[in-house]
Amino acid sequence: MASSPAAATAPQARGARVHCTGVDAHAHVIRRGYRMARDRRYTPDYDATVEEYLAMLDAHGMSHGLLVQPSFYGADNTCLVDALRVGGAQLRGVAVVDPDIGEHEMWTLDALGIVGVRLNLIGRAIPRFDEAPWPAFFRRAAALRWHVEVQCPPAGLPEVLGPLLAFGVDVVVDHFALPDPLRGAADPAFRAFLAMGRRRSIWVKISAHYRAGPPSVALAAYPMLRDAFGLDRLIWGSDWPHTNFEHAQDYGSNRDFLHRLVPNPAERAAILIDNPWALFRFAG
Repeated sequence: MASSPAAATAPQARGARVHCTGVDAHAHVIRRGYRMARDRRYTPDYDATVEEYLAMLDAHGMSHGLLVQPSFYGADNTCLVDALRVGGAQLRGVAVVDPDIGEHEMWTLDALGIVGVRLNLIGRAIPRFDEAPWPAFFRRAAALRWHVEVQCPPAGLPEVLGPLLAFGVDVVVDHFALPDPLRGAADPAFRAFLAMGRRRSIWVKISAHYRAGPPSVALAAYPMLRDAFGLDRLIWGSDWPHTNFEHAQDYGSNRDFLHRLVPNPAERAAILIDNPWALFRFAG
């Protein structure tokens, strides 16, 4: 995707700043008609527009959101960037890019509201991050203060996170780190991930609890993640529109589950406001 530097300044300048009542740290926008990746595992048959998403945020007392590039669009971020132009100061984005992306294009995406890059490694081999072009790419990402969002089964996390942290990037791990649904929080790979909590460059999304199995898995995992990584390293996301779970999940039930998961209002405020506000650079 190519954009002009002049156009890149538009979203951050548009509209008045909105008082933060909550940041949804994981959602997607979908519009049919945009080019999709040939190797996609999922093809949506519906639209989930940025206008619908902004209305959803407002209806549930949320003010800001982070839009994550869905895997079925591959590295073509056109749909994501178009949504960021509409959302302006209320939205930030996480892109999917090829590691040999040029520095100018990274700066352009940054100006458009991109604050991170996604590595969705579900069903994929873990790249050799110590080989070109990855080291140069991660150094540029660190210079831009982009985080790297990782979706990966917990057994692969040590192999993924070790090299990433060595490059000086902040890492955000998706969906409770996806403990094995049958073993739950007792999953040895999940317990090994908890041991990495002393590294202050790792954040965890307590999002999409249904992707980690029954609610009991998330309810057991949350206090363990909080104790291992610290409350200030946890963020919440709706995972709207719940791809592959559209008929079983909705925004309201996931927002309500957060109250069950985190009954303490002060803890919820940290997870919904303080932590994501800083990490996703909503202050500018």
